[in-house]
Amino acid sequence: MPDDVIFYVTRYGYLAIFILVFLQEVGLPNPFPNELLLIFSGYLTFTKILFLPGVILTVLCADFIAANILYFMFYKTGTFILQRKPKWIPVSAKMIDRLSTKISKGGNVNIFIFRVTPFTRGYTSVISGLIHIKPKTFLPIAVFSGITWAAFWVIAGHLIGPSWKLFEQETGSIKTIMLIFLATAICLVALNYFLRKRTNKRNNSQS
Repeated sequence: MPDDVIFYVTRYGYLAIFILVFLQEVGLPNPFPNELLLIFSGYLTFTKILFLPGVILTVLCADFIAANILYFMFYKTGTFILQRKPKWIPVSAKMIDRLSTKISKGGNVNIFIFRVTPFTRGYTSVISGLIHIKPKTFLPIAVFSGITWAAFWVIAGHLIGPSWKLFEQETGSIKTIMLIFLATAICLVALNYFLRKRTNKRNNSQS
């Protein structure tokens, strides 16, 4: 992670974390993944510079606000935005088509899975708005998935604390972890799809 980011997060704490998480989750590109920022923030809770629940709450608030901006933006004016979308909005036609199909077929479970998975988080909020998932459905999922995502990475950083110097030398490991997350998410989505398909087939045969 860049030295200037480490400086600002260490100096300004929760405010810096909130701004950095929010900017990336709303679609503005950063040179490092938010998961790495969360791990570093978790490390700062180990050193007692920051308070663990405070970091998780800060991340949750930034993530929830950003997710809602994307969700409601595309819920209300999705077609118009796609035709004139700014380059910073994390949307590509292929990703939209792919995730729209999976979310539509997999229901709420898939929304949660994609919301806690690196690389698909921002897309999930956009697509949930585009395909008009109801706010009463999306908002609770956004909260619970945000808590799960924030808690996992921040607590991971806290636990890594005693071995932080070694972890800094192996920063490539974060990419491996994120890829494992992505592969796991794909497997869970596939499992959810087959279970739902099997259940529907059983219900149809009984009716």
